[in-house]
Amino acid sequence: MKESCPGSKEITNPYPEHLLCIFCGHSNEIWSDESEMNCSSCKALLTREMKPTCIQWCPAAKECIGIEKYERLMKAGH
Repeated sequence: MKESCPGSKEITNPYPEHLLCIFCGHSNEIWSDESEMNCSSCKALLTREMKPTCIQWCPAAKECIGIEKYERLMKAGH
């Protein structure tokens, strides 16, 4: 099995977080690798800034986390 760097563990194993809707105050579950979602209560589009990760500078990022996830995260501003 191929080893990955410690920095990619958070990317390859996302975890749930809570995002408060700024429109209605509802608490929504969002995954750590998602930058936007629709509020489950009022359906408003919620966005958040993503914290910087190693995929922005690592030459092995595409291979490490997979091309599909890499492209989705780079589009989201990672």
